[in-house]
Amino acid sequence: MLMLLFLILIQKILIMFINTLKIEEYLSTLPQSILSGEEIQIPPDTIREIFRFTNLGKNDVFYHLGCGDGTSLSIAREEFNVKNAIGIDNSEKMINIAKKMINEKNISDIKVIEQDILKAEFNDASVILCWFMDPEILEKMIEKFKKLKNDTKIITIWAPLPGCVPQKVDFPYIMNETPFNETDDLKKQLMAVFDTECIGFVTAWEYAERYTKSIGRDNPENDRFLVIIQALTIWINAKNLGVACGDEIPDSIRSYIAILKEYFGIEVEHLLK
Repeated sequence: MLMLLFLILIQKILIMFINTLKIEEYLSTLPQSILSGEEIQIPPDTIREIFRFTNLGKNDVFYHLGCGDGTSLSIAREEFNVKNAIGIDNSEKMINIAKKMINEKNISDIKVIEQDILKAEFNDASVILCWFMDPEILEKMIEKFKKLKNDTKIITIWAPLPGCVPQKVDFPYIMNETPFNETDDLKKQLMAVFDTECIGFVTAWEYAERYTKSIGRDNPENDRFLVIIQALTIWINAKNLGVACGDEIPDSIRSYIAILKEYFGIEVEHLLK
């Protein structure tokens, strides 16, 4: 699905040809399903890494919000022996694919539900995998998560829950546990995720590569474009929060800002405050 995202990006660039858009204007032209994460399936090996990171086991009731084709549920039951695995997704198509897989494998104690996650109930959960890039969804979900029993694990990818300092990080996998360690300090959040006193270009690039590798892609040669976008996002956020290493913009950052503008028609420099 990341290949789909990349192709959409290239298509949009070709249509715009020589026009330059600010990155937020550019992203607004993409399908909402891509931006929200609905069209992206987490690769099986990444799912296994997340489960090992979470210490998922036989006493857990596992929920995947936005479960897609149900691969995570199958792995949770068959390989990690969870007590129950429940998937919720608002796509009838994906739920039908998941049901077919469950029936063909004859897996017990597994269930999929076609439902909007904002209306879903998951009070019996001990571990929840929730990867949604839409900030409005996350803001609404955080209130539901706060009502869960103590020690419930919420696993996200790339970013922690809004207003929360994570209990455990193996980037890009991030764990928050109830009751949440809440904060309004974005700098504190950022430093908890990256576990360093300051963020330089090398750190931003390393973490961007980790993220790109973890979410998988159909065409690895397109990784460089994705890493550039992610690395610049990390570094610019760090700079604006005052936790970038040094006061000056590194030459490497300037070079990649120029590459995005010249070759892809995407302008990000205005994000620097």
